[in-house]
Amino acid sequence: MDRPGTRPRTEGGGVRTPTGVSAQGVAAGVGRTALLVAAARAIETHRPDALARDPFAEHFVRAAPVSADWPVHPDQVPGGDADPLWGRLGRYFALRTRALDDRLLRAARAGVRQVVLLGAGLDSRAYRLDWPPGCTVHEIDTEEVLTFKQAVLDRADAVPAAERRTLAADLRHDWAEALLDTGFDPAEPTAWLAEGLLLYLPASAERRLIATVDRLSASGSGLAYEIKEVSESPRVRANPVYVAARQRLGIDLLSLFDTRPRPDSAGELADRGWTVRVRTPFDFTALHGRGPRPEPDDALAANRWVFATVPAAGRGGWAPVARSAP
Repeated sequence: MDRPGTRPRTEGGGVRTPTGVSAQGVAAGVGRTALLVAAARAIETHRPDALARDPFAEHFVRAAPVSADWPVHPDQVPGGDADPLWGRLGRYFALRTRALDDRLLRAARAGVRQVVLLGAGLDSRAYRLDWPPGCTVHEIDTEEVLTFKQAVLDRADAVPAAERRTLAADLRHDWAEALLDTGFDPAEPTAWLAEGLLLYLPASAERRLIATVDRLSASGSGLAYEIKEVSESPRVRANPVYVAARQRLGIDLLSLFDTRPRPDSAGELADRGWTVRVRTPFDFTALHGRGPRPEPDDALAANRWVFATVPAAGRGGWAPVARSAP
């Protein structure tokens, strides 16, 4: 395994913008949302009360021409926390990062040594988290995203803190056999993560993904993912979060979400014998004492974070879906 991750290398006190790095795959559509999240993580990294820190996030933002002038520091956000985009939505992404980081590290410290990031995007968990010895982090995303990501990490002299294996695949289709070919072992417990993924998948692809994760999950495995529980009203769709992302960044989140009726994946997992808990982001705002709080016509109110686990003793049939505070 490679030695633990290092801090990104900079020149002249700033982050280097790579030359000759193709930003194909992150310049438009869902790919651009990966840059949005990276910018939010970069800003959060510089906060004195940071919920999560990602020293590589700034590199991704500066490496893509479409995001080269986006803020990467709180001082570059004139409205501060009141800014709907880099304040409220940015802090939401930071809170989500923290909750999911904690989930993965708890699993690893409990003995899980196999992690799969479904739609890994531009997150650098394989590099920035304190993984126990023997952990393998599998990253699945499109070839364009993974190529851009690797080029930027290489320019930053980044070294993973766990064994990292990447798989270029379209998660709307079959990817299980390709994952097995990378050395993934379905007989071992796995920590699965689908951060900011299912919102964009067609319902049929979500059902297929959930069934695949279930089939490949040994006892002791866990899955964390994000959904929107209900369709949003026109008033919510006019929320400043959505308007700012569209007008200032050219990211029309509403057009990217698959708004057709969604499957009840939490219920499906429970039917398959998983123990399932459904949380709101505001549960974690209360837990950590910082993060977004509810507001009228809230663009975050329908968001749910789902945490599911295959009991270590095996699946005993039907299990309840709990909707309680963390």
